[in-house]
Amino acid sequence: MFNTELISKMGKIKDKKLSNLLIGRKGGATTIKITDQILHQPSNANQLSKRLHLDYKTITYHLNIMIDHKYVEKEKITNSYIYYPSKKLYNCIEEYSLIRNFLKIEYERYKK
Repeated sequence: MFNTELISKMGKIKDKKLSNLLIGRKGGATTIKITDQILHQPSNANQLSKRLHLDYKTITYHLNIMIDHKYVEKEKITNSYIYYPSKKLYNCIEEYSLIRNFLKIEYERYKK
């Protein structure tokens, strides 16, 4: 049923703000999808909206939460902002991956 190794690693997560942001909120899965995209390729909100098939306002809402917690940064280029992962996110990327994998397993478990 549960991946006990993953659960024991989850208990060792030091960045509680990150785990609360991703696990403790209803929209955590959406935040993860957006974060995965900008980890892969920094983008503006419109590009993310098209790639993820999500409303532009939803994208900006989640990005602003990540910016407020300093896991994402933005830079103005011409007439739009490009969002990219911050050093803080890179410093806890292993924890981020653990949380993402945990949520993926939970999602699959509830899907059945």
